[in-house]
Amino acid sequence: VAHTGRTVGRLGEGDWDGKVSEIKKKIKSILPGTPCDVLPDTSHLPPEHSDVVIVGGGVLGLSVAYWLKQLENRRGGMRVLVVERDHTYSQASTGLSVGGICQQFSLPENIQLSLFSASFLRNINEYLAVTNAPPLDLQFNPSGYLLLASEKDAAAMESNVKVQKQEGAKVCLMSPDQLRNKFPWINTEGVALASYGMENEGWFDPWCLLHGLRQKLTSMGVFFCQGEVTRFVTSSQRMMTTDDEMVTLKSIHEVHVKMDHSLEYQPVECAIVINAAGAWSAQIAALAGIGKGPPGTLQGTKLPVEPRKRYVYVWHCPQGPGLETPLVADTSGAYFRREGLGSNYLGGRSPAEEEEPDPANLEVDHDFFQEKVWPHLALRVPAFETLKVQTAWAGYYDYNTFDQNGVVGPHPLVVNMYFATGFSGHGLQQAPGVGRAVAEMILEGSFQTIDLSPFLFNRFYLGEKTHENNIM
Repeated sequence: VAHTGRTVGRLGEGDWDGKVSEIKKKIKSILPGTPCDVLPDTSHLPPEHSDVVIVGGGVLGLSVAYWLKQLENRRGGMRVLVVERDHTYSQASTGLSVGGICQQFSLPENIQLSLFSASFLRNINEYLAVTNAPPLDLQFNPSGYLLLASEKDAAAMESNVKVQKQEGAKVCLMSPDQLRNKFPWINTEGVALASYGMENEGWFDPWCLLHGLRQKLTSMGVFFCQGEVTRFVTSSQRMMTTDDEMVTLKSIHEVHVKMDHSLEYQPVECAIVINAAGAWSAQIAALAGIGKGPPGTLQGTKLPVEPRKRYVYVWHCPQGPGLETPLVADTSGAYFRREGLGSNYLGGRSPAEEEEPDPANLEVDHDFFQEKVWPHLALRVPAFETLKVQTAWAGYYDYNTFDQNGVVGPHPLVVNMYFATGFSGHGLQQAPGVGRAVAEMILEGSFQTIDLSPFLFNRFYLGEKTHENNIM
């Protein structure tokens, strides 16, 4: 969910047509892929009662909603409400991502999530088909990921690939000579080893997935509301733990949703709240009192997720790598991939901790490309010495400062708040599997398809990091 710093009110029919046209032109000018159809205005009042309220209408929140409706078997159906601040998604992480999917992680759980998502995306029209609606075209490009390792990282790459193969991923290791033979445009200086994804890797149109989920959920009877969650009404109960520590258990029973251009809020009674608010999920957690207790206690443990700004640059290079080019992740941390058929490429690099830009806005730092990205690109691909930057944009990571992995499942003390956040850049590709996992936890009381216990909130209090080696 993206905080734009302003609100959008209801528009008349003529005004709305003009606004739609304006938004489409803006999105088309800065984003890769096909222009999206802006989603319909859903700023009507939310229902007074809902079994589940999902805070955040990006792909993670929508995926949870989808699997809840798909898996639940209650008579009469589960009532699900999705609350999203910005129905245009103009600053949401989903549409501003590079749309990649990769299995080359070091943690079995992350590999399994991406394999599940690859299957979901491959069969997207079986999952998200809607009567009388045209089939979805994700424009999936199966060119794979190519990860490069220096001498000091080669052993870790070998170990990672071993785990990936054990989990069923089709990945191979390549020597510098093999790398040059397959990709003659690459300079292998400083490269000791490479890993290459041969199946189920590449990139797709994130707008198409977002639109497909929204369309399917509407057909399934999910309610949508444009507004901001400003307060939770909770009840509490004190109890003693097995360690003789007194804790307070909370339960949310009412969500206050503030509508645009209004000082009033709409109260929604509910049984369960899903925190899928992305980069702003820590603020939503704090509304429920999470992290407000004494330091060092479970009650005082905050959700360590914050917005981090990441730049994506698009450049043109007629002499650049050909159509078979994978998404390349360099030893320096820089990455790039082709974009379309016109010798265009996009890429970037995550900044070092001391280089983190101010996330207060989505302005682009073009000097960052000139100083921190281009030199690495030109070293790895000599043809990129003559590239010309065409455009650029910035988007938000829901960055988990603790261990850069997702937070999935219930909070131990706010017993009816569940998390689907903190994926630090790989939430889009893992959303289908995460959504199913959260739905299973709610409906069955435990993870069924993929055991995501290492991603539970408790690890922050216990200080047990779930370390992932491959975070771009």
